Amino acid sequence: MSNAPPDSTSGAGAGGPPLNFLQSLLGAIRPPEWVVGELQNRLVLFLNHVLQQEPAATDRLRRQAGKPLKVQWGDFHFMVAPTRAGLLERCDPATTVPELTVTLTETSPFDLARRAMAGDKPGVDIQGDVLLAADVAWLVDNVRWDVEEDLSRVLGDAMAHTLTTFARRAAQGLKGFVERMPRPPASGGGAP
Repeated sequence: MSNAPPDSTSGAGAGGPPLNFLQSLLGAIRPPEWVVGELQNRLVLFLNHVLQQEPAATDRLRRQAGKPLKVQWGDFHFMVAPTRAGLLERCDPATTVPELTVTLTETSPFDLARRAMAGDKPGVDIQGDVLLAADVAWLVDNVRWDVEEDLSRVLGDAMAHTLTTFARRAAQGLKGFVERMPRPPASGGGAP
């Protein structure tokens, strides 16, 4: 029996065996293509809804009409192209060559969620058209979904305000919790 501390590849540092098992299980599950396609269609509808609320966003996308953008995370990929209306449409990845590829470098869904909850942007690798990349970066930095406005159309202003205030407070509490969580030790050849 060894008394040596576990190394970072054994899984004990990043949440232990149950978390590693869950991560490997999530990595092994692949939904059918039709489910992925429908989810991507819904995502395009949602993104277009958000873009329509911001005229500057549609103006920027109008200038990039027809230039395919591929977002990739592990085995999952999503390809869209701006239209002349300044919205997005799905492209067929089998027949379309992207002019810009954005690859999320974080492989763990839990680490990706942790970074998002902490307010950090995920690590990305960007390759391709510089002008399209600049406009996409502007969209990411400046376009936000106005949840309260959408809820007010259905529930009324007072209820929408109450719900979004509660959600903001819950998100702040969760963010504080995530920030206080211990970080896994950095892998590297340092002294213990």
